[in-house]
Amino acid sequence: MESALANFVEPGQKLVVFSAGLFGDRMAEMGRRQGANVFVCHKPWGEVFTEAQAREVLEREMPNVVAFVHAETSTGALQDPKAITAAARDCGALTIMDCVTSLGAIPIDLDASGVDVAFSCSQKGLSCPPSLSPITASPAAVEKLRARKTACPIWYLDLKLILDYYEGSHRYHHTAPVSAFYALRESLASIREEGAENRFARHRRAHQEFVRRIEAVNLSMFVPEPERRIANLNTVQVPEGVKDANTRKRLIDEFGIEIGGGFGPLAGKIFRIGLMGPLATEDNATMFVGALVHCLWE
Repeated sequence: MESALANFVEPGQKLVVFSAGLFGDRMAEMGRRQGANVFVCHKPWGEVFTEAQAREVLEREMPNVVAFVHAETSTGALQDPKAITAAARDCGALTIMDCVTSLGAIPIDLDASGVDVAFSCSQKGLSCPPSLSPITASPAAVEKLRARKTACPIWYLDLKLILDYYEGSHRYHHTAPVSAFYALRESLASIREEGAENRFARHRRAHQEFVRRIEAVNLSMFVPEPERRIANLNTVQVPEGVKDANTRKRLIDEFGIEIGGGFGPLAGKIFRIGLMGPLATEDNATMFVGALVHCLWE
């Protein structure tokens, strides 16, 4: 995230961030720290943006760069990239997308979606140890990077220096975390062996079974529209009268299962439940809901 903002947003440029959660707000804060002129389009946490809403904002603000979150980890809501990128492209703006939670579990077609810069992580959908952050840039984004007049303010994350290493002199920039790359290679080999489409379908089936069982015990998903839910990051409303911290502690103590609580305005109001990678099976969904019910009411 910081590399994307530091390299593609220059001081004084207009950055519009579409935010309906913690990580959209985080991108906006990073933009401010880069000296950008930041405008944040807010919606209530858990909602997503329509093309009409994005177009109205972008045609008014006419930004240089537009940033948004594909799969908002803090809410469980999935944003359609095209709802934002179509209007951004018409305005001549570069687009930056956070796909930290979605990569490896949900289809991401960056070219078809019109995304210029995207970044992710190694520890969620790719099922690797944390420490790596995959990042990609379109030809248009690379062209703008090469044409940048001011230096990236963060030396370690300066993509022009790293580009020079890969394409030019191979001049030393930093020591790569080789063991982490081997771990990533094994994860990608596993994904290739299963087949990406099969992997996506497995995550969808596990999610659907999870939702079916959650609703069967009269619990409610936080994101009401099924098509706007993240398949591998499920958010469930905490029932009335239940303290979420007590439930989460029981899950750890009695079942060795850790789940997340809500951030900000959703603190104490939702459970955030990852069902991703090898955990994304219908059997695991069944097992987890049984454990959750036990810790809630038994």
